[in-house]
Amino acid sequence: MSLHPAGEKRLGTYLRDRRAKLDPAAFGFQPDRRRTPGLRREEVAQRANISPTWYTWLEQGRGGTPSADVLDRIARALMLTDVEREHLFLLGLGRPPEARYRKSDGVTPRLQRVLDALESSPAIIRTATWDVVAWNKAATVMLGDYGALPPARRNILRTLFLDPGARAMQHDWGSVARFVIGAFRVDAARGGAADEIAPLVDELCRLSPEFRRMWRDNGVSAAPGEIVKHIRHPLLGPFAFEYSVFSVDGRPDLTLVVYNPATPEDAEKIRSLMKRG
Repeated sequence: MSLHPAGEKRLGTYLRDRRAKLDPAAFGFQPDRRRTPGLRREEVAQRANISPTWYTWLEQGRGGTPSADVLDRIARALMLTDVEREHLFLLGLGRPPEARYRKSDGVTPRLQRVLDALESSPAIIRTATWDVVAWNKAATVMLGDYGALPPARRNILRTLFLDPGARAMQHDWGSVARFVIGAFRVDAARGGAADEIAPLVDELCRLSPEFRRMWRDNGVSAAPGEIVKHIRHPLLGPFAFEYSVFSVDGRPDLTLVVYNPATPEDAEKIRSLMKRG
């Protein structure tokens, strides 16, 4: 099926614009005797390992619908950024590209300041593999001290299934565990991290019969929407939180999770815990 002509024209215009902004010398091409700036069409086709004729047709708006593989090769040939690559796919296929997982070891100082500004609301940032890479002080006193764990152990599923203290904090551990597995499966697939989670899944299947049974059910969970989450703190007893999940703008590999105290009394109890620490 061919793109709508207007879509083909927008794709061709975008390709020509990106091509014109590249320096031929930077790619080892002779810059002499060029009538227009940037790379030639055949040079882009050579870098993308596709037919020069077909690439020319794509720029002219008559090449039909390119495959995702071809668009990915063109994106690399044109040295597109992640945002530019996504725009190329939206023009060429009407959808964003499949996610490419990238390992994240931390967050920017700005994101950390956002977490710290949520003074009485425990908040964490997790990756597509549900590793916790940032947290605030309220999360430390309520959810656990991630800073005391080696980075490789800061995983929500590993904690939930292997830490008896984390299990005891859950109001209904079984329901929470099933939801977490289903949401984790969706996040990993959406984030292009299916291969990266395999060692963790193998480890948990070996160490936790409950995880193994739930994982083999192949269930998936949708985003929870607006829910109230109940947690039993080992010192101060039950807490109620408005549980919210947000994507991080510009970082599709990261998710912000906020536990907002449901009552002023719960917020005050958290502040008192933080003062003790």
